[in-house]
Amino acid sequence: MARTIEVEAVVVGAGPGGYPCAIRLAQLGVKTLCIEKEYWGGVCLNVGCIPSKALITAGKRFEDLADLSTMGISIPEGERSVDMQKLQAWKGSVVDKLTGGVRTLLKANKAEMLTGTATFTGPKTLSVQTSEGEVTVKADNVIIATGSRPVEIPGFKYADERILDSTKALALKAVPGRLVVIGGGYIGMEMGQMFAKLGSKVTIVEAMDSILPGFDADVVKLIGRKLKKSGITVLTGSKALGWEEAEGGAVVKVQTPKGEQALEADAILVTVGRRPNSEGLEPTGVKLERGFVVIDKQCKTSVPGVFAIGDVAGGAMLAHKATHEGEICAEVVAGHKASNDARTVPAVVFTDPEVATAGLQEHEARAQGFEIKVGTVPFAAIGRALTTGHSEGFIKTIIDAKDNRVLGITICGDHASDLISEAALAIEMDAEALDIALTIHPHPTLGEGLMESAKAALGQAVHVLNK
Repeated sequence: MARTIEVEAVVVGAGPGGYPCAIRLAQLGVKTLCIEKEYWGGVCLNVGCIPSKALITAGKRFEDLADLSTMGISIPEGERSVDMQKLQAWKGSVVDKLTGGVRTLLKANKAEMLTGTATFTGPKTLSVQTSEGEVTVKADNVIIATGSRPVEIPGFKYADERILDSTKALALKAVPGRLVVIGGGYIGMEMGQMFAKLGSKVTIVEAMDSILPGFDADVVKLIGRKLKKSGITVLTGSKALGWEEAEGGAVVKVQTPKGEQALEADAILVTVGRRPNSEGLEPTGVKLERGFVVIDKQCKTSVPGVFAIGDVAGGAMLAHKATHEGEICAEVVAGHKASNDARTVPAVVFTDPEVATAGLQEHEARAQGFEIKVGTVPFAAIGRALTTGHSEGFIKTIIDAKDNRVLGITICGDHASDLISEAALAIEMDAEALDIALTIHPHPTLGEGLMESAKAALGQAVHVLNK
């Protein structure tokens, strides 16, 4: 006979949206159960954001070793090597610490946990298959936090050994000699550059006319130069037609603007986007659009007492957006006045150099009809950047010409991922450029570039020429 658990709230999925939601619900005194079928911490902690950034960091440091000679530090030729077994073990240790932390935090906050595959049997009832048998769960409130998975394209099935999704690619025990990456968005760019640094000969195939579709033209231009310098081949306006096994590897057929090409590969990485895990939600009765659960600013679905957060609810498919929604949702379930009124969801691409945005990019502001002023400061004008040996890139501040309000900041350069939080805060606070410009930034730091960029937008820069 199935065991029955009755709670005030059940969270289905323990990813970066689900587990913070469950923790916050428990903190607010709501009797909460969190169900996870495989990865405590979700795709992000286990096979996504964290392991990929670990390997990206390793690739960057490996490449940096070759550049130390400019600082007078030399490593004998041939002594640079990568032990992928040890690298994977280190990556695994990072993941284990974080996923273990998730379970510890849930337990410490008195949120119940259940490992198993949940199936909805009604809007607020579930059947969970666990290692110990079936468990029936009934709840007053249900939070759907089931996440997303990589899109599979015709002719490239992940079941084939040579075809990699991001999860398989991050678990490779050897660096592929020749890697074809299908998709030149942020995941393809991050992974492609990482493997190139570790020794792969990489070709990126992108269907659009440009890599990193939707990003600032100056960003695309800079990253494009870096790819060329790194020996990475990029085929834009091109479509992968299929592949076949050949002597010594695989051959990928690609339709390019110059005709059909055959690319030799040892592995083929497909990174063309992600799709929501919304199958099986029919018994809940929630409204779906293009597979995503429709929610309002309080994460409420079309069914009272049923909520959705994170990737399955659409919008920016980013871990930090999911976490924010999870915490908002918990407050709403607990009866507090809360809603998602964020002005911006900052985005980061861990390419080399890194790219980060908050608010509107320059082309987006123009497209929305704003009259703007733009201040751009190259990393080469920032003293700290020169001392690190990474002076590629720029910081661009976009302000409304009418009242000097900050509309957006784009950073392309070393540590852009760390610098963008100040930009996000400025936009959330509806700051003027002067708020950043008149804030004393410590010297010598990369953060000074944000101050100088805001001054440049006002025509008051002292370390770059004002336009």
